[in-house]
Amino acid sequence: MRKLRVKTAAAVAALCLLSLSIPAAAATTGLSLPAPTGRDAVGRATLALTDHDRVDPWVPEAGPRQLMVTLYYPAVRGTGGRAPYLDLAEATALAAKYAEVAPQLTAERLAGTRTWSRTDAHPLPGRRPLVLLSPGFTVPRHTLTAMAEDLASRGYVAAAVDHAFESVAAKFPSGVLPCAACRLPDQIGIAPIALNRGVDLSFVLDELRHHPLVDQHRVAVVGHSMGGSAAATTMRADRRVDAGVNLDGAMSPPDPLNRPFLLAGSPELQHHPGGDVDPSWDAVWPRMSGWKRWLAVADAGHYFCTDLELLVQQADVDLTMPLDPARGLHLTRTYVAAFVDQHLRGIPQRLLTGPAPEFPEITFHRP
Repeated sequence: MRKLRVKTAAAVAALCLLSLSIPAAAATTGLSLPAPTGRDAVGRATLALTDHDRVDPWVPEAGPRQLMVTLYYPAVRGTGGRAPYLDLAEATALAAKYAEVAPQLTAERLAGTRTWSRTDAHPLPGRRPLVLLSPGFTVPRHTLTAMAEDLASRGYVAAAVDHAFESVAAKFPSGVLPCAACRLPDQIGIAPIALNRGVDLSFVLDELRHHPLVDQHRVAVVGHSMGGSAAATTMRADRRVDAGVNLDGAMSPPDPLNRPFLLAGSPELQHHPGGDVDPSWDAVWPRMSGWKRWLAVADAGHYFCTDLELLVQQADVDLTMPLDPARGLHLTRTYVAAFVDQHLRGIPQRLLTGPAPEFPEITFHRP
């Protein structure tokens, strides 16, 4: 197997994209997500939503705004069949696009990634708190599968959202859409995209408010990168959202927030007080009047909170990652679960009060 050495942030991002694998019906490839840590089995269902009141802002000729949503929910153990990671068409698109960077990550190999959720699984009775998940720009919702499965195993409904034309590998009813918006951050900045995602997520909440599994009175938004920016814009615009988490995304625009919000960032983007790469966290911090925490994750890369780094490592790509990917996912799942337990269920969490000896990688900043 040819070894790869990656020296630039752009190349790292490209390699991370490669691991957005798919169908896990036959987990024979050595790629596997970590098992959920909660007591419940996990079911999975996919929804295709269309907002007929909005034209797609990035590709108007495409018509109404489209969103794909995967619901992860507590399920009856032993029901349903093993869920795929990604659709085969999505994996094929990724493998073709990045074949020259990491040819060992073929569509077939990606298709064998082991997941822990099951399609058509019978849901456990009762309504559950809802956690909306928004992925980073250019990557599909499936990159947050490990987090979503863990939340569902802990008794939440997790709704992972794909925003049309914002991913290189998201399949919609008409097929895998191109990432027509991929160049927009350099052209129009982050804020307009994050604001539009906020409208997307409010629409998803509209569509799920009467869902039999969802408690519409307990809602959080958690996002990575651009999705983290969208967590903040959604909260500002929609009072139904009780709490939010930004995992290594800009706080753009840096407008006030008055409800519980968690910032958790990496050294790669210098998400610490006084960091030069993204000063938006410093700008917004004094304008956050609700419960707030600012955490830094030592040695983490930008994708520490997603499945990507773990799958790249398992595929034997020669990429230096100072924070072990499995550890990064464990930290993310633990702190996100603590946050939603405290703010959606009212269960105080020691982890959110200050440094914990079992998690020395986490630094609390209180500028």
